[in-house]
Amino acid sequence: MGGTKYNLDDRILRAKSAGYASKSVNDIFVQNKERKAHESMNPKGVTFREARDSEVHPNSLPIILGLDVTGSMGHIPHDLVKEGLPKLMGGIIEGGVPDAALLFLGIGDHECDGYPLQVGQFESGDEELDMWLTRTYIESGGGGNAGESYLLAWYFAAFHTKIDAFEKRGQKGLLFTIGDEPNLKVLPASAIKEIMGSGEQTYTDLELLAEAKKRYEVYHISVLHSTRAQSAEIGWKEVLGENCISVEDYKTIPEVIKDIVCKRHKTLFTGDSTTSGDSSVSGNSGFDHIDML
Repeated sequence: MGGTKYNLDDRILRAKSAGYASKSVNDIFVQNKERKAHESMNPKGVTFREARDSEVHPNSLPIILGLDVTGSMGHIPHDLVKEGLPKLMGGIIEGGVPDAALLFLGIGDHECDGYPLQVGQFESGDEELDMWLTRTYIESGGGGNAGESYLLAWYFAAFHTKIDAFEKRGQKGLLFTIGDEPNLKVLPASAIKEIMGSGEQTYTDLELLAEAKKRYEVYHISVLHSTRAQSAEIGWKEVLGENCISVEDYKTIPEVIKDIVCKRHKTLFTGDSTTSGDSSVSGNSGFDHIDML
């Protein structure tokens, strides 16, 4: 995957034709009407999702976005498809990162949801990314337990991805989870088997974090739109430190991710951890002259 380019002009035309700006979440995310995950995003039986180098993208950079699709967070995928994803990809490219490959995960609650994990593919093209994002089932579940299953993103990244960035160049990918709840602390072998089709070992959240960090820089974006979210933020900062990024306005999430990706890329290739100039994205400014990914 990841062998196509991101073309913002094409994406704008397709979004207009599809009516993304005016359609409801259920009209865009059609799995919501069927009340089940798309077959292609069912992780059961998945061995690996791969981010490989190609002629088009010789230095692939894998980025995993784990989206909380429980009741309080389902508006974020909707915002991404309307305007956030073009801002994210356009900003990454404008920031000097031409070979990003994004993988969307839908994250729920393995203790009570029917579809606690959904998995796309690593992609770079505008049409492919929109396809995987809009195939996501926003289950709007979750429960009154101790949190959500963000640790499933760590599990999948650690054991079910293959990435040339690390295997060929020793460069870690980036893994972001986005949510407003604490992380569940244990992933039982029984849950793994039910979700993935096989599983013999129970893991704690910290064990899975350690495994994921072997090949990914791990971040959590904590959306502070409730008292519970503000309480959850404390636990996230204890686990991830400065890699827990807190936002009050969810519409800033694409900008936050873009800044992290571009700053890390600059550090890797120039050794300079500072940013030069203003790489922020505002509307369509600056995109028309870019050779889009």
